[in-house]
Amino acid sequence: MRKSLRIYASLVAVACLALSGCAGAGALGSSAAKTVTIAMVSNPQMQDAIKLASHFEERHPGIDLKFVSLSENEARAKITVSTAMQSGQFDVVMVSNYETRMWAENGWLRDLSGYAANTPGYDVGDFVPSIRESLSYRGDMYSMPFYGESSFLMYRKDLFRKAGITMPEHPTWQQITSYAKKLHEPGNHVGICLRGKPGWGEVLAPLDTVINTFGGRWYDENWNARLDSPAVKRAVGFYVNLVRKYGEPSAATTGFAECGTQFSQGNAAMWYDATSAVSIVENPKSSRVADEVGYVAAPTVKTEHSNWLYTWSLGIPTASDNPDAAWEFISWVTSKDYIKLVGRKLGWSRVPPGSRMSTYEIPQYRKVSEDYAALTLQALRRADPENPTVKPVPYSGAQFLQIPEFQDLGTRVSQQISAAIAGKKSVAAALEQAQQYAEAVGKTYQEQP
Repeated sequence: MRKSLRIYASLVAVACLALSGCAGAGALGSSAAKTVTIAMVSNPQMQDAIKLASHFEERHPGIDLKFVSLSENEARAKITVSTAMQSGQFDVVMVSNYETRMWAENGWLRDLSGYAANTPGYDVGDFVPSIRESLSYRGDMYSMPFYGESSFLMYRKDLFRKAGITMPEHPTWQQITSYAKKLHEPGNHVGICLRGKPGWGEVLAPLDTVINTFGGRWYDENWNARLDSPAVKRAVGFYVNLVRKYGEPSAATTGFAECGTQFSQGNAAMWYDATSAVSIVENPKSSRVADEVGYVAAPTVKTEHSNWLYTWSLGIPTASDNPDAAWEFISWVTSKDYIKLVGRKLGWSRVPPGSRMSTYEIPQYRKVSEDYAALTLQALRRADPENPTVKPVPYSGAQFLQIPEFQDLGTRVSQQISAAIAGKKSVAAALEQAQQYAEAVGKTYQEQP
């Protein structure tokens, strides 16, 4: 048995216990000739897809869509369990560029290249190159991007004008700290919103880019754990102090969704996070600051750039009994026509960004995205998962490590960081425990022939 399969077998057991059973979840839909069950993360763009699902069903009367919408951490656990166990519970699963290659290697996902080639007008070549490559294994795509993202910093232009601060196009983290201190007004707005919620896809996403640009790394070239190194200690100490001093209340339970709400409601002067957040902060129907948001490159310290690369995508588990019907849904919701449908029905600011190059040529979208479109594409191009840090590393990934153990390791480490943000333990104590977790994983790679 391959090492990755052994690792995932143990993760499945852990995930089952965490979920208190591996049964199905609530659903949307009615009985039909073929029911396609779709497991999705409950981010705003995915909720939009559910709202527009009737357009698909009108064109495909023989297919009924049944959605299982879950929070990010719960979705990761449930989808991993179902896919690894080959349960056939889901016909379509929302995965990312973290899982896709490894799951393709394990034989858990269907190769979608043949489907795409036989779907007129689908145009795989239109996908953003870095996103397409991140979802490919041995030249074939095993999941299709729903939206793609890198990272940048968002800020309130009105508050900066009032304070007499000019935001540089390429700020350093030291500059961001000084701005957060000056703009921090508890009761009105905090200086900056940063994720602190446990989860390798929550607090570790922005924090890992901070570690990278501070000169830190998880492992050296020989798989020696380095989470207790001076560079990592400086980076994590910086992040924890910044969010504790000038960040949002209850930061240890704040993730992407919560920061999105805080910033869009005018409760934060800055927010460092995903480029896909534009769908939240630029929506005039729900954002109070839609006309006052500025965008600049991800802050740095020692590196020239510090972007992550991520995509929520859709794949078909090999155990699905309805792969053809599943592809019909995937090809619809990741198509050029779907992107235009979102723009017409829900507003062009809510278009899923970062997946297709042609999106940025749509006149209506170009108009609403003129403040952030070029920066988003630039960030996607500059993200370098193969060389994410100052020093060489044996892994790939900017905001995660693309190894099967990271789903468990990252979660454990994130819990230590969140505890430090909550003030329940010191940064030193959190990293001491994190180092032990990382050492255990590193030894398994050192022992390989």
